[in-house]
Amino acid sequence: MSATELAWFKSSYSGTQGDDCVEVAVTEQAVCVRDSKDARRPHFAVDREEWLRFVGFAAEV
Repeated sequence: MSATELAWFKSSYSGTQGDDCVEVAVTEQAVCVRDSKDARRPHFAVDREEWLRFVGFAAEV
């Protein structure tokens, strides 16, 4: 799936002033991540289970 076909979104915690942020798009197989400031750059994908571990860890910090 190409980056233009994905439904990208930012966290609800993102600022409205164009702050540094990442965008994510969820597929059946993976969670794709890209830099919101330069969406033309390639994104990367991680397994959904790994994403859940990452989010859980980030919530604890």
